[in-house]
This record gives sequence, structure tokens and C-alpha cells, in this order.
Amino acid sequence: MEVTVDGQPLDPRLDIRNHSPTGFEVGYGGSGPAQLALAILADALGGELAQRHYQDFKREIIAAIEDDTWIITQAEVRSWLHKVLSSPDDQ
Repeated sequence: MEVTVDGQPLDPRLDIRNHSPTGFEVGYGGSGPAQLALAILADALGGELAQRHYQDFKREIIAAIEDDTWIITQAEVRSWLHKVLSSPDDQ
């Protein structure tokens, strides 16, 4: 699966965690979606926040994607994180 940010390939961030060296996936809760969730969060928020929240992002957002073509904006990623950080469960 090809994933781009502003027309450039998304860095999979294997340097942070290597779940899926074979690539990104969506639509389920496995290693390909985990790598994609980590990469998206690292791109939008930085590595520390990405490491802390990517598994939840995978479960809530990436696993729910059903189409081969999709768009998520940095604003949507930040909105998701704001919701998570505002949750009493994350205190």
C-alpha cells in the first residue's frame, strides 16, 4: 500500500518500531496497520507521542478504514489526539 504525505512517501519509521518491514495495511488490527498508525502519528505529532498512542490510533482509526483510497489530515490526527488526551482514562 502506498501512503503519501504532501505527495511524498510516508516514512514508515522503522527506526522507532519495526512491526511491518513489508509495508502498511489498513482494515484490521495487525502489524501492517500498527506500522501505519505509528508512521502517521510520528509524522503529525513526533516520535514520543506516536509511541505512546499509536496502538489506540490503530484500533480506532486505521483498523476501521475499508477503502483502498483514503485521506486523513493532520488536523484530524491532532483532533483525535486532543480527544484522547482529554479523556479521563488518559490521566
